[in-house]
Amino acid sequence: MNDTIAAIATAVGNSAINIIKVSGTNSIDIVNKLFKGKNLTEVPSHTINYGYIIDKDEKIDEVLVSIFKSPNTYTGEDIVEINCHGGVSCTNKILELTLNNGCRLAEPGEFIKRAFLNGKKDLLEAESIADLINAKTEEARKMSMKGITGELSKMIKTLREKLLTIIANIEVNIDYPEYEDAIVYTNELLEENISEIKKSLEKILKESEKGRIIKDGLNIGIIGKPNVGKSSLLNHLLGEEKAIVTDIEGTTRDIVEGKIILNGITLNLIDTAGIRETENVVEQIGVEKSKKILDESDLIIAIFDGSRPLSEEDNKILESLKNKKVIIVLNKVDLPQMIDLKNFSPFSIVETSIINNKGVTDILEKIKELFNLNEIENQDFTYLSNARQISLVKKCVVLANEIYESNKQGTEIDLMQIDIQSLWDLLGEIIGVSYKDELLDEIFSKFCLGK
Repeated sequence: MNDTIAAIATAVGNSAINIIKVSGTNSIDIVNKLFKGKNLTEVPSHTINYGYIIDKDEKIDEVLVSIFKSPNTYTGEDIVEINCHGGVSCTNKILELTLNNGCRLAEPGEFIKRAFLNGKKDLLEAESIADLINAKTEEARKMSMKGITGELSKMIKTLREKLLTIIANIEVNIDYPEYEDAIVYTNELLEENISEIKKSLEKILKESEKGRIIKDGLNIGIIGKPNVGKSSLLNHLLGEEKAIVTDIEGTTRDIVEGKIILNGITLNLIDTAGIRETENVVEQIGVEKSKKILDESDLIIAIFDGSRPLSEEDNKILESLKNKKVIIVLNKVDLPQMIDLKNFSPFSIVETSIINNKGVTDILEKIKELFNLNEIENQDFTYLSNARQISLVKKCVVLANEIYESNKQGTEIDLMQIDIQSLWDLLGEIIGVSYKDELLDEIFSKFCLGK
C-alpha cells in the first residue's frame, strides 16, 4: 500500500483514446517527471492538463493528464490518469516510462482493492462493480448499480445496527444492573426483535435467488431420447442452425449450447446427447455428460415423442426427473398421439410440433411462469447475487433461527449474547467489516488489470 501502482485502464488496441492510471503517494511526482506542460505538483485537484509525455528530449505522445488528490479520490490516494492516443505502441511506451520511474505494475483489481482498504468502498460495493463490468443484460446492470450506490450495503448495515442495539442493552443489564434508566431486556423483548431480524434475513435469502438468476441466468438442459426433437428445439429457440438435425439417432454426441434473453434474463440453453443405452464409446461419453447436465441445471426441458408409446428409456428419464424443476415437452403432436398425459403428472406439459414451430413460444411462457420472470422484471433489484454473499446470509439465517428457538425455550439472555454477537460479525463479513487477506486476494484477482 505504500508503493505507487500503474496500469492500462482501457482495452489496448487501435482506438481514439487509452488511459494509463497511476495511484499512490508518488503518483503525481512520477508523472510530472514525464510531462511537458504545467507543473503537475502545483495544479489543483480534479483538473485536466494538456501537454506531452516525454522521454528525455523526445515527445512520445500528446496527452491530457487528469489530477486527483487524496483523500477525495477513488482509491483514497493521489491518482493520475494519462489520456493518450489509442495506439498500442504509444500506450505501452507511456506505461513503460511510468514503471521505469518508480511505479509498479498493478495486480488485477488492485485499484479497487486499495479503495476498499482505504474505506472508499465496502466489499459488497466492490463486488457489485465486478458484476457491473460483467453484466450482460439491462436487469443485471440495474442490480449491480444497487450494490455500487450502497443500497445493498445499507440493507445489511441496518440489520447490524439493530443487533448492536440488542447487544448494548444486554451488556448494560449485565454490567450495570443498578442503572435505573436502562431497558430491562427480557425474553419477550428479545423474541420481538430477533423475530423481525430473522424475517428480514429470510426475505434477503429468498430474494437472493432472484439476484443469482439476474446475474448468471438460468441453465436449462434439454434432454430426451435420440431423435425426439432436442436439437430442433434448440435451433428454433436460438433462431439459428446451431445444432445438426438429422433423422439418424445419436447425431448429437456432445453438448451444444446457446444463449437467448427472456425478460432480461439470460437463458443458457444446453442441447444434450440423446439418453439411451449404446455400445458406441463416443456416444457413451455424450450420454454421461447429459446425465451430469440433468443434475446441474436450474430447469430441465424433457422432450418426448408423442407419436410413440413410452419406452423403457423414456420411463428411466421420467424417473430421473423427480425433485427437479421440469417442463415436459410432448413433441410431434401433428401425428396421431400414443401417450397418455397422466404419465407426466405432476409436471408442467407443453404440446409441440417443433418442426412446424407450433408450441415453441408456449415453452418460453412456461419458463416465465416457473421462475416468476415477469415479477423479477418489475422489482427494485436490491438483491444479493454472488455465492460468497449468499453463503454468509444462509449462515445468518441458521444462526438467527437458533437464537430465536433458544429464546423461546427461556434460555438466559446473557447466555445468548455470544450468538447474537456472532450474527452481528457474520453480517459484517458480507460488507467486509471483517475479512481475511486470502479472501481479498481471491475476490480482487477476478478484476481486470486496470480496475
